[in-house]
Amino acid sequence: MSKVLNWGILSSAKIARVHVIPALQKSTSLKVAAIASRSEGAAQEIAKSLNISSAYGSYEQLIGDPNIDVIYNPLPNHLHVPLTIAALQAGKHVLCEKPLALTASEAQQLLAASQQSGKLVEEAFMVRSNPQWQWVREQINNQRIGKLCAIQGAFSYFNNDANNIRNQADIGGGGIYDIGCYLINTSRFVTGEEPCRIAAVIDRDPDMKTDRLASAIMVFPSGVQMTWLCSTQLAAYQRVSLLGSTGRIEVQIPFNAPNDSENLVSIDDGSDLSGASLQRQSFPVSDQYQLQADNFCAAIHGERPQLNPLDDSIANLKVIDAIFSAAKTGQWVEL
Repeated sequence: MSKVLNWGILSSAKIARVHVIPALQKSTSLKVAAIASRSEGAAQEIAKSLNISSAYGSYEQLIGDPNIDVIYNPLPNHLHVPLTIAALQAGKHVLCEKPLALTASEAQQLLAASQQSGKLVEEAFMVRSNPQWQWVREQINNQRIGKLCAIQGAFSYFNNDANNIRNQADIGGGGIYDIGCYLINTSRFVTGEEPCRIAAVIDRDPDMKTDRLASAIMVFPSGVQMTWLCSTQLAAYQRVSLLGSTGRIEVQIPFNAPNDSENLVSIDDGSDLSGASLQRQSFPVSDQYQLQADNFCAAIHGERPQLNPLDDSIANLKVIDAIFSAAKTGQWVEL
C-alpha cells in the first residue's frame, strides 16, 4: 500500500477553505497536515475550524516543514511561480492553482526547477479528473457524434469588486487567467491537439484594466473551430457544446461541477430540433477536487501518469499568450 502523503496548504484562500481542503480530507491517499497564512492567528483559526494539526504564520515556514510531502498553492497568480519553485527546492511536490504562470516563458522556470528537484508540478485543472470530461473525450475519440467539427463554450460570473484579487491587473487578475483558461484546456483535452491559429477580442474594465469580456476563435490542425467567451462582469453561466457531423454533445456544468448531485451531459443526433432525440448521460456524485488529489498522489507514487503534466500547462499558456497578442494587434496569430 502506498504511503499516505502529508499535504500543506499555502494560504487561506477561499478556494482552499471552501472547495479544496474539504475535498482533500475525504481522500485516503493523503492527510492535510498543515496550513499557512500571512497571519499566524488566521492560520490557527482556520486550522482549528478544519481540524488541521499544524498552522504557520508564513509560507516559508510551511515550505520548510520536513514532514510535508506535497504543497497546494492557491496563492494570487503572481505568486504561483516563485512559491512553487521554493517548494520544489525544499523537496516538495506541488499542486498549483491555475494559471500556473502568467506567461509560457515564466512557466519554463518551473520545468527546470521540477527536473532539478525530481519533484512533480501539476496545474490544478480539476476538470480533467472529472468522469464527465473523460467520457466526453472518449465519445469524441470513438466518433460518437461523427467527425468533431466545432466547439462552442462560455464561462462567466459577475464580480466588479476592485479589492478582489481577480480584478487586480498587476497581480494577474482578469477573466482569461481565471476562467478562460478552462475553455482552452478542455478543448485541447478533448481534441488532443494544439490550436494552430487564434483570433481574439478583449474588452477591459476602464478602471481596473482587467479583461472583463474576452472572445476567441481557435482553429485546430484537424479543422475543429473552437469559439468561446469568458467574462467577469456578466450573469453567471457556463456551458460547452461539441458539434459533430452526425450529432452533438453538451456539457451542462462543465467547470464548477457539483459535488452533491449527479453531473449531466447530453448527446443528440439532431434528428428532432425540439429535443425528442436527446439522451442524457449522468455520472454518479463525485468531488472533482478529491479525484484530482487522488490522481496526483498516484502520479507521485508512479502508479499512473499525470493528467495535466507540466509540458501540457506550458502549452496552455502559449495559447493564452497568443490570445493576448491577437487581441492587441487585431490580427490572427499563428502558433
